[in-house]
Amino acid sequence: MDNVAVHSTPAHRAHPVTDEPTGFDRFRVILVLGALIALGPLTIDMYLPALPAIGNDLQASASTVQLTLTGTLLGLGLGQLLIGPFSDIVGRRTPLIAGTALHIVASLACLVAPNVPVLGTLRTLQGVGAAAAMVVALAVVRDLFSGRAAATALSRLMLVMGVAPILAPSLGGALLLTGSWRGVFAALAVLGVILLVVAIVALKESLPPERRQAAEFRPVLRLYRNLLTDRDFVLLAIVAALAMSALFSYISGSSFVLQEQFGLNQQAFGLVFGVGAVALIGASQFNVVLLNRYTPKQIVIGALVAATVAGLVLTVLTTTETGGLFGFIVPLWLVLGAMGFVLPNAPALALSRHGEAAGTAAALLGAGQFGLGALIAPLVGVLGNDGPAMAITMTGGAAVALLALGVVVKLDRASEPAI
Repeated sequence: MDNVAVHSTPAHRAHPVTDEPTGFDRFRVILVLGALIALGPLTIDMYLPALPAIGNDLQASASTVQLTLTGTLLGLGLGQLLIGPFSDIVGRRTPLIAGTALHIVASLACLVAPNVPVLGTLRTLQGVGAAAAMVVALAVVRDLFSGRAAATALSRLMLVMGVAPILAPSLGGALLLTGSWRGVFAALAVLGVILLVVAIVALKESLPPERRQAAEFRPVLRLYRNLLTDRDFVLLAIVAALAMSALFSYISGSSFVLQEQFGLNQQAFGLVFGVGAVALIGASQFNVVLLNRYTPKQIVIGALVAATVAGLVLTVLTTTETGGLFGFIVPLWLVLGAMGFVLPNAPALALSRHGEAAGTAAALLGAGQFGLGALIAPLVGVLGNDGPAMAITMTGGAAVALLALGVVVKLDRASEPAI
């Protein structure tokens, strides 16, 4: 049944993929999409080393400053809900260009934000702008690839995108050596300009007019209704969102845990943060090898089991203060590595069911991921902004995702015809 789950999309739902890019064209498409989709992670991660400095400068508590991260994630989630259906109507390029332009304007406005509420609002607009790149990239993958090829493309996309979380905190830390936290947003504005040029010059339209949705409100609502009544899609979207919530637990709490609890400076934090990103990227690339032998669903199940076990170890070690920094990093590295297997496969499984509305499906998927991330980010702060708080939220996300996927497997087996 696992093999069927990836490929047996109902004929009335899926539009067959033809003329999949190969060779250099495939490499070029993935490289361009990776560069564009990196805007979201860079927007989230580049200012992480500056969170304590922002709190001091704007006279706000740590949990209040974390709400600026929540605003970014809300913008990423809500933006995708709007941009996804729009891209199914007008094509992929127009929403991408408009969203990137919005990101540039919001980044420039962050330079003069006088307090945390204003900064949080502007970060929300930044998130909406970055959402265009993320949802369009996923939709283009579904436009051009299907089945295992889509999972493979998403894994390669994560390789390119993964450079962002490795470099972002280090870049942010370097900027803080020579200026204030506001310089981070100037750098994001410059990056937005570069990626806007890339979008205009290098990305061709992947959705021909004959495959676009009607420019009407009711069809959009109907698409969302069809998606939300597709049991397997909803459960797989929940799995993807919970896996992402574990990642956002790390993103939200890591700067405070590593800098304030373990005493690392901003540059050392960037290096340690990069080690976690290496685990995530390495796993996502080994995923391509595993796809030759296992189905995406089998890989996700194994990865979530591993993440839950490693998360429990992390929780015990941080709660008992055993092992110091080493005891914190090693199980954390294992959790992030396991997420590197989940993050490309869970979305590929969900998107494979709705090729006729890839933009809307990608939007709902992304909104779930970042919407839950927006809830998780302040939760880490509420629980104490320490190692145990981060470990508990990460482990909880992985464990509940495993339970949700278990429901998918159980229901699929129950629906198999008796032989």
